[in-house]
Amino acid sequence: MSQIYLNGICKSFKVSQRPKGHLGLLKGILMRETKLVKALNDISFSIETGELIGYIGPNGAGKSTTVKIMSGILTPDGGSCTIMNKCPWQNRVDHVSGIGVVFGQRSQLWWDLPVQDTFSLLKDIYHINSYDYKKRLTELAETLKINEFINVPVRQLSLGQRMRCEIAASLLHKPKILFLDEPTIGLDAVSKLALREFLKKENRDNGVTMILTTHDMDDIESLCSRVMVIGRGELLYDGNLDSLKNRYAPYHKIHATLTEHTEMFPIEGSEKVQVHGKDWTVLFDPQKIPTHRMIERLSKQLPLKEITLKEKDIDEIIASMYEEMCL
Repeated sequence: MSQIYLNGICKSFKVSQRPKGHLGLLKGILMRETKLVKALNDISFSIETGELIGYIGPNGAGKSTTVKIMSGILTPDGGSCTIMNKCPWQNRVDHVSGIGVVFGQRSQLWWDLPVQDTFSLLKDIYHINSYDYKKRLTELAETLKINEFINVPVRQLSLGQRMRCEIAASLLHKPKILFLDEPTIGLDAVSKLALREFLKKENRDNGVTMILTTHDMDDIESLCSRVMVIGRGELLYDGNLDSLKNRYAPYHKIHATLTEHTEMFPIEGSEKVQVHGKDWTVLFDPQKIPTHRMIERLSKQLPLKEITLKEKDIDEIIASMYEEMCL
């Protein structure tokens, strides 16, 4: 049986709305209009032990709602969810002992206490014996390099330092599953790389199943072999990342800034060329012409000053999915 199994999960929220017009403000004080917003609509998937899954989609797609249901914070309106043979919202105490959760925009650390004190409190909450606690904390502190500020109050830490401590806090009790909701948001490049390496090591060495929600495609490409795409509360794709790109984002973009104005002309091997002053955008299919060949071709034909290569971002991929669904 799958470690995580969701079947037909639905969730809606009531959202207050102020009536339009000049009288809307006064009317809104006396009587609020509400609108039912469907956050999740018939979400079904299964995840096996040890998988590292990317769960991606635009803002408001339903990613965080799904994570909150799987972690037992929210109860769905319909459908079933079984995680390690337990229903998250019906067996909350038993359930949380086997999972770890990291929300990039919310902290589980006590703001005014030193990090070490938070860890000690979590030791008691999770009933970790002293030997296992010391061994695990030493391992996490060394790997995540948090020893130098473990006795500093959380409010004095940088975002990168705090996120490393958040990860350590979520793994102290050796959970079998780790939910990561935007864990790299706001982090600098060095902190992101360090965090990715740690997550890969934890997944590889300890077999921790991980579900990662993020807008950062570098996170997904670095960590995940399987991705699930959600949009408007519906699961749009579940499969290999390369297959997703090949289907919905087959073209790469090259943005080139020239040293002088040049009249537009066709570039052999390109699918489309756009010109705005000295800025050229060339779309090409890397399956038909290798990237280095296209760059080589542009460098010979154009007076290049600067050049950047870009793939479609998540929002563009999902827009392509919607376009296909509506045909």
